[in-house]
Amino acid sequence: MENRELSLRNYKDLFDRVAKILVETRTKVVREINKTQVLAYWEIGREIVEFEQKGKVRAEYGEELLQKLSVDLIDNFGRGFSAENLRLMRKFYLTFGKSKTLSWKFNEEEKSQTPSAKSQISQTLSGEFEPMLSWSHYCELLKVEESLARSFYEQDAIQNNWSVRELKRQINSMLFERIALSKDTKTVMRMAKKGQIIEKPEDAIKDPYILEFLNLKEEISYTENQLE
Repeated sequence: MENRELSLRNYKDLFDRVAKILVETRTKVVREINKTQVLAYWEIGREIVEFEQKGKVRAEYGEELLQKLSVDLIDNFGRGFSAENLRLMRKFYLTFGKSKTLSWKFNEEEKSQTPSAKSQISQTLSGEFEPMLSWSHYCELLKVEESLARSFYEQDAIQNNWSVRELKRQINSMLFERIALSKDTKTVMRMAKKGQIIEKPEDAIKDPYILEFLNLKEEISYTENQLE
């Protein structure tokens, strides 16, 4: 009996080690897909912007260009390249194209009630864009017009491993503005972490944007062979 219990414990240790390998591997695969997708869309955005600038394309012709490019890309590469998505890619490059990183921290001793006065900002420029989030994350960030607020949400999403749903929730709850106006930023941040959702790797692969990028149909579930 004792040997059987020992054997079961040994088996559980084996299972735990194998499970850890699979979770880490799946997480790495999803991360690589996300990175590749974001870099591809950043490059597409750059190509569109540079083509428009070199040709000095007027606004009305720019829209016509996106419509034509959309049709041709869908014919050759499947869904995911609507004119609306191409506009997002162009905006993505224009927003993140210079790889500008805003580093900030809120000074709790500062009595001013405005985000700009309450923030210490330093800017650094890097040569290449290095994506740290998924395309779905960046789509949500592009909805934030104020650059400092957008940088705040971007950095917090990276540092706290926010899911897309969590990032959207924090933006909708105006976390940045609440911190900027609060004298107790630690309490606001602590409350903001409640309800945080951590996605499993297999959930992330179901992201509609990733499925579009891989030209896969959106299904309730996928078999291992389908994902391969």
